[in-house]
Amino acid sequence: MARAPLLQLSQISLTFGGNPVFDGLDLVVQPGDRVALVGRNGSGKSTLMKVMAGLVDPDAGLRVVPPGVRVGYMEQEPDLSGFATLGEFAASGLDEGEGYKVEIAAEGLKFRPETPVATASGGERRRAALAKLLAEAPELMLLDEPTNHLDIQAIGWLETQLSETRTAFVLISHDRAFLRALTRATLWIDRGVVRRSERGFAGFEEWRETVWAEEDEARHKLDRKIKAEARWAVEGISARRKRNMGRVRALADLRAERGAQIRRQGTAEMALEAGQTSGKRVIEAKGLSKSFGDKPIVKGFDLRVMRGDRVAFVGPNGVGKTTLLKMLTGEIAPDAGSVLLGTNLDIAVFDQARATLDLSMSLWDGLVNDPEMRVSGRADQVMVRGVPKHVVAYLKDFLFDEAQARAPIGSLSGGERARLLLARIMARPSNLLILDEPTNDLDVETLDLLQDILGDYDGTVLLVSHDRDFIDRVATTTIAMEGDGRATVYAGGWSDYQAQKAEGQAAAKPAARPETATSRPESAAAAAAAKPDRQPGPGLTFTERHRLETLPATIERLEAEIARLTEFLSDPQLFATAPAKFRKASEALAERQTALASAEEDWLTLEEKASA
Repeated sequence: MARAPLLQLSQISLTFGGNPVFDGLDLVVQPGDRVALVGRNGSGKSTLMKVMAGLVDPDAGLRVVPPGVRVGYMEQEPDLSGFATLGEFAASGLDEGEGYKVEIAAEGLKFRPETPVATASGGERRRAALAKLLAEAPELMLLDEPTNHLDIQAIGWLETQLSETRTAFVLISHDRAFLRALTRATLWIDRGVVRRSERGFAGFEEWRETVWAEEDEARHKLDRKIKAEARWAVEGISARRKRNMGRVRALADLRAERGAQIRRQGTAEMALEAGQTSGKRVIEAKGLSKSFGDKPIVKGFDLRVMRGDRVAFVGPNGVGKTTLLKMLTGEIAPDAGSVLLGTNLDIAVFDQARATLDLSMSLWDGLVNDPEMRVSGRADQVMVRGVPKHVVAYLKDFLFDEAQARAPIGSLSGGERARLLLARIMARPSNLLILDEPTNDLDVETLDLLQDILGDYDGTVLLVSHDRDFIDRVATTTIAMEGDGRATVYAGGWSDYQAQKAEGQAAAKPAARPETATSRPESAAAAAAAKPDRQPGPGLTFTERHRLETLPATIERLEAEIARLTEFLSDPQLFATAPAKFRKASEALAERQTALASAEEDWLTLEEKASA
């Protein structure tokens, strides 16, 4: 017997400020559903979730929740008024004796229940709201950006909890790895229409491209039909005026249909322009040590950053990632050690607190009053990479419409504020980008575009992020800060760091290794594996020693990925049946072949230097 839905929306219509958000929306959430809710920033994801939670009443339509079904909602800015501590708020919906559930969630999410509400940060408040929802365990959980303000360890804990729960949930998140791991269906909001796919987020991009291709084909057919009917109207209507007025009206209907079609919103016209070429060595840090009271941030840390490197800093909240970043750029002095900055550096900073945005200003004033963007004598233009541009035109490049130009920055969503900050730092040339949590609140399309831009950027990037997928796509080096002043340099992104860390832990365990005969190595990876264990030569720096030790695993991984991609592309029907997959796989193959050649060359160079 089929179970009743947990939630049903029927013919929901909603208008904000004269603009329709939804019209005739139908939606059902079944028991056991694990749904990703995706869409562009400003498309109405949070609004739809509030309608589902019963917090926003639609203009028309019905919301039906069966008796006995509890719907829990975690909002981005929870109201904690009336509660003395975070723990009191989180336990407010529990029966007596169930407070332990809050303690478990607080430990996993890393906040202290005894923290007074009056002094709690925005991130602590959100974690308390998430703990409250997890402890109450309703039949349906609605989670709006639950990973914001969580570090990677807490995200991993939450991912495990949600993967093991029997509770249905609908999830909004910018964290693609999180969405891929947890969801089995996808709701996609696009131009006021909500579509559902019975595939998780892992299949979203392929599904989206298919829908858009079908739309383009239907639009093309409609355009051809209108053109044919219009030609008939010009050439033949005079002879058959009375008999064919119905056909004329049908032509008018076709034109009205075409005019009513809403074109897809394009991607932001974001671009980064590297300024003057910096020196080859961008940052040289030696013996850095820093503590706050009895809390060590780093001890004896060495790092060399070369032009073009993409360095990611990862670790728990509060471990000191931003502090280390500021030491490396000279903003904070170390207690010991030295930092030497390279020549000709033009630094642009994206700060996680968005502190450089004045929320009382309008978007217009926020740009034209920026000293880096001001055009002398013009109150309606901004300087964009050396060229004056009208402020509204530049805002449109970042998907803001003309009506938003005079709105206060404080009225923007988190994703829109992130886009505005990107607009400011991308307006001027730079050769060293400091990105502190740039991915928070950005939609999938903007994340993809930002990743591509960073890939083409000629400068150097220092990045703090908890987004594992973004780190994997962008970083060439990962610095793991694990507390107690430990900061370890790993080659590659998040997955590479995890693999190398696991290999190191396995190697540290005592185990007898059987000796095997070795043949002549056929690759750099095999050559490295065939060499007897020894310490790299003293002529190598710390970074070079670490690079030499980790390159064989990197080369082996790249060779395996190239083999898989080559096998995948060997299907002769792939280009005809799935051109988008063929293109992405071909690009990935070329990228990995280039990376392999570079890694092998680096290994040979470092090996020669170590042997000298």
